[in-house]
Amino acid sequence: MNIDMLYSRNIYRAPASCTLFRAAGIMRDKHVGALLVTADAPGDARVVGLITDRDLVVRAMAQDARPDQATIGEFMTRALIMVSRDASLYEAMETMRASGVRRLGVTDQDGEVVGVVSLDDIVEPLAAELSAFAGVVRTERFREVMRGDPGRAL
Repeated sequence: MNIDMLYSRNIYRAPASCTLFRAAGIMRDKHVGALLVTADAPGDARVVGLITDRDLVVRAMAQDARPDQATIGEFMTRALIMVSRDASLYEAMETMRASGVRRLGVTDQDGEVVGVVSLDDIVEPLAAELSAFAGVVRTERFREVMRGDPGRAL
């Protein structure tokens, strides 16, 4: 399984000059936990960072930032960690682990950001794969017991 099957293409962007208050409103209205942050220049859709709901609380509010004045550019994660949409599930999880992040930008073959994959996006399909694997193991154990070879079933 690769990331192309899992990542969220429904991404929302906000310019670095967007206030914390406005960013929180977008996250609430769109039911997302992160926004891609773009450059401030009109028409410049270049991604310069990522702001998460956790950043708003832990980084901004805990520092007494004024939500109506402080901008997401001040509190965003500037080094957005990327993974190709062709990357495997393992590659994405390893990138998250090595980088200490729960979200990755997803890029196309031209290096353009086309989405975001989160740990939550990965957990459910991974759990389904592990469940299917466990089902195969249980079935094989049952077959071995029914063949009269209970020692092999352990």
